[in-house]
Amino acid sequence: MGGGGNMSVPAKKYDVYERVPHSKPPFSLSQIKKAIPPHCFRRSILRSFSHVFADLAVVLSLSYVASNYFHLIPKPYSYVAWPALWLVQGFFLVGYWVLAHECGHHAFSEYPLLDDVVGFLIHSTLLVPYFSWKISHRIHHANANVLERDESFVPKLKSDIPWYFRNFNNPPGRLMILLASAISGWPLYLVCNITGRSYDRLACHFDPYSPMYTDRERILIYISDAGVLAGGYGLYRLTLVNGLEWLLFYYVAPMLVVHATIVVIIYLHHTHPSLPRYDSSEWDWLRGALATVDRDYGVLNHVFHHIADTHVLHHLFSSVPHYHAVEATKAIKPVLGEYYRFDGTPILKGLWREVRECVYVEPAADEPGAHTKGIFWFNNKGL
Repeated sequence: MGGGGNMSVPAKKYDVYERVPHSKPPFSLSQIKKAIPPHCFRRSILRSFSHVFADLAVVLSLSYVASNYFHLIPKPYSYVAWPALWLVQGFFLVGYWVLAHECGHHAFSEYPLLDDVVGFLIHSTLLVPYFSWKISHRIHHANANVLERDESFVPKLKSDIPWYFRNFNNPPGRLMILLASAISGWPLYLVCNITGRSYDRLACHFDPYSPMYTDRERILIYISDAGVLAGGYGLYRLTLVNGLEWLLFYYVAPMLVVHATIVVIIYLHHTHPSLPRYDSSEWDWLRGALATVDRDYGVLNHVFHHIADTHVLHHLFSSVPHYHAVEATKAIKPVLGEYYRFDGTPILKGLWREVRECVYVEPAADEPGAHTKGIFWFNNKGL
C-alpha cells in the first residue's frame, strides 16, 4: 500500500510535524456544509447496491478461478498465487466491510431500515456484530479525540504506559506489536474493547449488558449476536461439505487480511504527529472531528471506497456516500485551510513512523500568549 495522489488538485504540502491548529476554528459546521454541492448528500440505492455486487463479484470470481485453475499451477508458483489471491480478496472484502459501515451511518440509501438490513447482512457474513459496532462507532463519532470518551485507538498518557513497554520500544519490539495488532487487534477490540475507552468493567461488543449500551439498545445486541451465529453456522455447514482446507484457504486467510487492513486504516486515521488530542475541559465536537488525517492508499482508495482518503469529511458529514466523498472533500478544503491535514507518506512508511513516534500523549507545553490547557500531543520521549 502506498501513495498515489487522491485528489485532482494536489493537497497543500505540510511538514509532517507541523501541528494542526488547536484553537477554535474561525468557521462553523454550517459554513463547511454550504461549501459542499447539495448533490453530494444524495444517496442512490442503485449506485450503492452496484458497489455491493461489484465487490462480491470480484471475491467470488477469484474463488472460482482458484478452485478450478490453481491446481494447474506448478508447485513453486502456487506459493505465490495463493497469497496474492488472499491479498486481493481481502482488500475487496475490506471495501465490502466499508459498505456496511456506510449503512451504519445512513449513507447507503434514503431509507434507514434498508440500510440496517443491508449492513446487518454484510457484517454478519464477515462475523461482525452490526448493531453492536454501529453503536460503539456512533459513540466514537460523537466523542472523536476526547481522551475520556472516545472509542477508537484512544492514546495512553505517558503515566499510563506500563513499565515493561521499554522492552518493546525498539525496532524488533515495534515489529512484534504491529504483527500482533494486525492478527488480533480487530477481534480483541470486538471482544474486550482493547483500544477503546476504559469502563468500570469488561466492555464486549457481544454482551447485551456491556456498559457501552443502554437498556433500549440491548435487543439490538442480541440481534447482532444472532447474525454472527448465523454467519458462523453457515460457514460450519459449508465446511462440512467442502472441508477444513476450504475454510482456511477461502475464508480464514482473506479475513486475516481484512482484519489487518482494518486495524491499519483505523489506526492511521487518528494517529499522527500533527494531530491534537483533548480532554473534556477543552474538547468540542468540531475540533475533535477535525483532528483526523486523510491518507493516500493509491489505487486502493477506490477499492476501500474512499474510507481513508476522505476521512476528515467523514467525521464532519458521515452520511455523505463514498461516491461523492472525493468531490465533497475537494469542496471543503478551502474552508478548512490549515485545519485540514492530508499525509501522502507511503502507508507502510507512515505506519512505521507512527508506531515509533506516537507512543503516548502528553499535555501541550505552555506557549507564550496561547491557551494550551487540556490539549495533548503525541510523543515518544523518555521511555
